[in-house]
Amino acid sequence: MGVKWLGHRELFSYTGGKDCIFCISVSTSRGTTSTVEPLHAHLTMASLWSSLEKEVFNPQNKKLLETIRVWKTGKKKKMSILCVVVDAFRPMQPFLVKVKVDRGEQYKVAYRWPLAELKLVDGKTLDQVNLDFDLQFDKIYKWTASSFDEKKTFIRCLWKLNHRFLSSAITFVNVHSCSVEGRQGLQEDRRDTVETENQEELSVYQEMTPKEAADVLKLMEEHEPLVNNSIAFAEQLSRDLHVLDEANLRAIISSEKQVTQLMSFIDEALAEVTRVEKTLQVYDELLGSVKQQMDHIHQENSLLHHITSNKAKLMDEILFLTTHLDLGKEHCEALNCADLSSPRGVEACIAAAEALSVCMNIQIQSGYRKLQAVAEQLIMFETLKQNFENRFIGHVTNIFERQGSAQIPALTQPVDKLSAPSHRLQHKELVPYTPLMAWLRNANPVLFCDLPKVYAQNLSRLYDKEIKAFFEQAKTLLVGRRKGSLQEGLEKPTGMGSRQHPRWSLPGSREDQEDTLNKGNVIKILEQVLRELRPLCIAEQLFIEKFFQLRQNSAELQVLEEEGSTASPEDPACAKPPSQPEEQTAQLLSEIFSSLDPELRCFLDVCNKAHPFSCLQILVTLNDCIFEMWGKTSALPSSFLNTVLGNMLLLAKSSFNKCIGTLCKEIEEAKVPSKMKIGILPSVSRFEEFVNFSEAVFRTAQRRAELDKAHLRLADSVFNSINSLSSANLKVNTDMVMMENFHHVHCFLCQKKIQCLESKKKEAKQRYSEHMEKYVIRSLGQPLEKLNLFFEGVKARIAQGVKEEEISFQLAYSKQELRKVIERYPGKEVKRALETLYRKIHKCLSPEENLFPVVWHAMEQELLRQYREFEDLIQRCYVGSGITMEFTMEDLLNYFNSITLSSM
Repeated sequence: MGVKWLGHRELFSYTGGKDCIFCISVSTSRGTTSTVEPLHAHLTMASLWSSLEKEVFNPQNKKLLETIRVWKTGKKKKMSILCVVVDAFRPMQPFLVKVKVDRGEQYKVAYRWPLAELKLVDGKTLDQVNLDFDLQFDKIYKWTASSFDEKKTFIRCLWKLNHRFLSSAITFVNVHSCSVEGRQGLQEDRRDTVETENQEELSVYQEMTPKEAADVLKLMEEHEPLVNNSIAFAEQLSRDLHVLDEANLRAIISSEKQVTQLMSFIDEALAEVTRVEKTLQVYDELLGSVKQQMDHIHQENSLLHHITSNKAKLMDEILFLTTHLDLGKEHCEALNCADLSSPRGVEACIAAAEALSVCMNIQIQSGYRKLQAVAEQLIMFETLKQNFENRFIGHVTNIFERQGSAQIPALTQPVDKLSAPSHRLQHKELVPYTPLMAWLRNANPVLFCDLPKVYAQNLSRLYDKEIKAFFEQAKTLLVGRRKGSLQEGLEKPTGMGSRQHPRWSLPGSREDQEDTLNKGNVIKILEQVLRELRPLCIAEQLFIEKFFQLRQNSAELQVLEEEGSTASPEDPACAKPPSQPEEQTAQLLSEIFSSLDPELRCFLDVCNKAHPFSCLQILVTLNDCIFEMWGKTSALPSSFLNTVLGNMLLLAKSSFNKCIGTLCKEIEEAKVPSKMKIGILPSVSRFEEFVNFSEAVFRTAQRRAELDKAHLRLADSVFNSINSLSSANLKVNTDMVMMENFHHVHCFLCQKKIQCLESKKKEAKQRYSEHMEKYVIRSLGQPLEKLNLFFEGVKARIAQGVKEEEISFQLAYSKQELRKVIERYPGKEVKRALETLYRKIHKCLSPEENLFPVVWHAMEQELLRQYREFEDLIQRCYVGSGITMEFTMEDLLNYFNSITLSSM
């Protein structure tokens, strides 16, 4: 059983014997009336109220003041609940919330309006009972209440909140009873205390105490028989109430004396309170003048404090300005004189420029700039800065122009030694101005940006002359002549397809010896060129990065400087260029070394013309140089030098691929010599020469992917060249020539042990075996031609389906025909034919390959196999005929042994 306080009535419920639920309402206002109502309506509203507070508003820190069940006018099926809530904490703001109940009996807030946005409440009628009412916010919402009492209570709650929180901003129309109740409520509010008002307006219900609940339960149990008769039960309660009222009145009358005494005590207390108030008022008047004096003293002290504080702040600001905006006389004289020709003058200018930057970079308030002294000082600073900038830029530009116009010295080095020019003196002359370049970059970036371009334009002229002279010396060393005969040596026709000057020279000839010297010279000269160029480019890059402040990582600069300072022509790994310089650095280096790329290309062309396979040496040398530069991480590679060498590497790869393509074409189009004894084809010899040379060049190379591809292409071309002999009209046996060449290729590849050519080695062995087998079979068909043809026909008839025992009945393969064929080949005739075959094979096979013993042994095995096959066919197809060969297998072995021994 739950007993709650709702409005001005106290309700409690009791369940009787027949499960009937009642709601008992006891009035607590003036006039004591009692009613008994069915409890299900009150319990439904109480449960709804509790659920809304627990599930919806308590988590949002809201207090629920009133609820009403409504639906839109004309749509009764869709019921909603309008709730009036306020914030649980100050400032308290009222809201009107629309709550819907979904299918899962869960409450969901559909909409919320601040009550301050409510403009009009329309009750529709004044006197008649009507459930409809309108609420006007930004638009008019028409609602229908579930009962008239709920509508009346809801509008009453809105009226109270309007007067309490909104200063009567809401207009109420057709709500006559609301104004009357409002006037009565206002009179009651004036009489009641604030605590009672809050309890009436904000508290929705209040539970009974446990003692009251126990008394009610006891009363219900005493009158349990009357519970089923509500009228009798109500009358009994009314009689009990009258008895209690009478007892109360008697108690009041009996305590009249005590009440009179209490009232007298109250009057005395009020008189004492009045006397104390008068005494306090006198004290307050006496202290009033003292308070005014103390306030005046406090105000004067505050003003004195502000004056002292302002003086201190003003002195601090004056000291700040006079200290930080003061440039010494010696600095001003150094900037005005701008003595940049002596080391002492340069140091004085650096110190003065830094002091000037400190003065000009001081952050001062904008108002200080309006002071005349501050403005004059700033103008003086700006004048000094501009004058010194112009003088410094002019001085540095003159140095750039003088260095760019310098004449290169005559070559005094020996002819067999290359030496790149060194700019250490030029860099040493400019290094003292590095701090001033950093100052100019911060002081005037616009003027600073032009100086690197001026430097590059002037120094590029000097580098052009030095690089051209350097490469002329390298070409002279490579060709072995002076400049006068250099062009003659370059124009000498050494093309790959030249007929007057054959590309392939014989081993041991004078041309071959000279070619070997050229091969070694190309590698040596090219390595010297790359070894000299690397420190030259690195030193220039380090200088411009430091001098023009192009790299911010000082630690990396220090490492690079140490590496560059220890670099020497004999130790190229010591100088490691920096990694990924800024774009401006790359542009400057490209402009400074504008002639490096074309001169290096021209030099590589000369190297390519030194001998046919120079492209391999160039490719390996460039690859090794780049890998050497990237090998260590302590000094990172230069982007500019990597770009140049990368372009040269692409050019070398292109020349190498072009050379391989031309060589493949020559191998495939090579003509076979028309002579009786061909031997090893020229294409095979060319392939062997290229592989020997390339393996020697790439022996220490770190990358050989291009060479492996070239080997595969050349091997395919050689195989195609050998296979093309099958369609050639040769005077000798084609299978013999192909056998010899494939055998030669196989032996060569076994000797070299090249990983990428393993598949070609297996293919060469397979081709060699196939062609040797064909050559042996074809050669043995010549001495025993009729016998071979006869038994080939027998095998053909058997393959066509003729039974073996019926072969002898075939006219062409009868026993008589077999005897005639066998009689043609007696033992002496067979031996004579084998001797003739021996001499022919010995004459045709080339002695270099030493294949004769192998071929002769293969022929012996093949002839023995044929003999066994012939004997087997005679036994199967000519059963009982008694036909046998004129010679036995032992005879054949003796023939081969005697022929072999006689030729030794």
